[in-house]
Order: sequence, then C-alpha cells, then structure tokens
Amino acid sequence: MIRLTRLNQQPFVLNAELIRTVEETPDTTITLTTGDRMMVRESMDEVIARSVAYGRSLRRMLPVD
Repeated sequence: MIRLTRLNQQPFVLNAELIRTVEETPDTTITLTTGDRMMVRESMDEVIARSVAYGRSLRRMLPVD
C-alpha cells in the first residue's frame, strides 16, 4: 500500500499492485487494473518510487532459504 494525496489535499492509501499505468498530463493520473482512474498531487516519479519501495518491502518479508 502506498500513501498518496488527492488533488483536493485529502490523503489516501492505494494498493500499488492495482496500478496499470501512471501518466502526467500535466496532473498525475493513475489508471488501475479495474479501469478506475484517479488524479494525485504527487509526481509520476514519486508514485513510481513509492511503488518500487512497496514492492521491495514485500520481498524483504519473504523467507530466505
């Protein structure tokens, strides 16, 4: 889950695994695998960085053989 901010300043948490695409047009628009779209205040690069950090945190939780 990643923490983001709607254009109206309201924070929310998004399941990063549902992200299909992220675009800057000029506002950052996230399209989910469900087809829903949302615009956020964070830049495309910030959304990507938070998504990557989320994925890494999940992999750290995997057991090491």
